[in-house]
Amino acid sequence: MSASTPETGAFYGDLAPWWPLISAPDEYVEEAAFAAELLAGAEPPTRTVLELGSGGGNNAHHLQQRFAMTLVDLSEQMLDVSRALNPDCEHLAGDMRTLRLGRTFDAVFVHDAIEYMTTEADLRAAVATAYEHCRPGGVAVLVPDDIAENFEASTEHGGRDADDGRGVRYLSWSTDPDPADSTTTTEYAFLLRSPDGSVQVAHDTHTLGLFGRETWLRVLAEAGFEARSVAEVTSEDRLPREFFVGRRPISTAGEKSP
Repeated sequence: MSASTPETGAFYGDLAPWWPLISAPDEYVEEAAFAAELLAGAEPPTRTVLELGSGGGNNAHHLQQRFAMTLVDLSEQMLDVSRALNPDCEHLAGDMRTLRLGRTFDAVFVHDAIEYMTTEADLRAAVATAYEHCRPGGVAVLVPDDIAENFEASTEHGGRDADDGRGVRYLSWSTDPDPADSTTTTEYAFLLRSPDGSVQVAHDTHTLGLFGRETWLRVLAEAGFEARSVAEVTSEDRLPREFFVGRRPISTAGEKSP
């Protein structure tokens, strides 16, 4: 996941240097390729993409092969990780709810960092940011891991080793403590091995937003986008995600085309 709000804790702060061992770019090849096809749908064709909540830059590592990427994240530590991976991309610090760069892009991409929007007001603010930075005829692609219709409690584990002797193993546990509200909880536990063989343990709790398909489409439409939902095509053994795609109209009443 990518950092987006101050509540994301140690995962995107003190643990940021461990990110490449927690989540590596080669795990994003298929998903980034699917996202790229949707991002390419601007008229005229897409050249520039703004990614909000870009985190360690794993998606951008693949997307930059097709687009000029501007990467924005709230965590300076995660931006440093991304700068090392993607030195040719523009990197900026900012909050996806309030960011205003004063320029537009052919497309705006928000990966699972959008899940740190835990209220509809936060979601509206992030979508408004996407709209403000998307030129007429451009597209926005937003990718929550889960929506209310398909969330299931789950556990995941992973991690890898580095050539310098470091290593990470993690366990994540996602639940929905209160199905009546718009949030879920994911607990993360990490074992972090240093080059000298010593091991430390870290724990982080993340509260994530969970909204239904109708809410996603309505919020996009109310911001001004022509909105649709696209089912992911994936070879991975998991439930396909829903990609929410918004197209900013070329012109609307009272708005002139550039």
